[in-house]
Amino acid sequence: MKAVILAGGLGTRLKPFTEVIPKPLLPIGEKAVLEIQIEQLKKYGFDEIYLATNYKSDYIENFFGDGTRYGVKLIISREEMRLGTAGPLSLLKTKLSEPFVVMNGDVLSNINFSNFYDFALRQETLLSISIKKIIMPYDFGNIFFKDDFVVGIEEKPDLITYALAGIYIMKPGIFNLIPENKYFGMDTLIKNMLSTQLPISKYELSEYWLDIGRMDDYEIAQKDFNENFYKVVK
Repeated sequence: MKAVILAGGLGTRLKPFTEVIPKPLLPIGEKAVLEIQIEQLKKYGFDEIYLATNYKSDYIENFFGDGTRYGVKLIISREEMRLGTAGPLSLLKTKLSEPFVVMNGDVLSNINFSNFYDFALRQETLLSISIKKIIMPYDFGNIFFKDDFVVGIEEKPDLITYALAGIYIMKPGIFNLIPENKYFGMDTLIKNMLSTQLPISKYELSEYWLDIGRMDDYEIAQKDFNENFYKVVK
């Protein structure tokens, strides 16, 4: 089975670390982020993995080689220009003829890829997205009112949102929706599909998930590594 890891981001919010090495090579515990992802995919039978690279691509190519030491086949798909989060897939149109996983190169999760993949195969959709329930405490009482009169109060309620988790299952027909050699974001792909009434499936993650987009997230990942990943990658 095949997967694509989007590993070409600049990692601007993780400077100064990412001025030296690309974000997917930042160490989490004993492993680089990208190593953890590759070993997770391998665990669930994904043995052909494409690394979509741009920023400091040479670092990633030199670090991973052909994937032999991980027991997988690694292929570098290098962008000559920045193509966003969906655009890089256009370079792989002839390589991916069966449903495939796509994941952001800065996501840590011990998602059961087999369950997600099987779910996606059952859907009559080109795109299945993973989502994660996020519960955030709200520091103020919330007032409900009608016209000029208070009708209710809720003291410091939790705010519940659902985050796009950055892990997707796509079917080859998706390539008809992605322009070639053009910057194109995953958000634009989703909006375009919704505007043309193309259905999108959602899969809610129950497992550990963290987006390493900011410095405080990176610090959290360091603390969480042993509990959530050590048994997987040691």
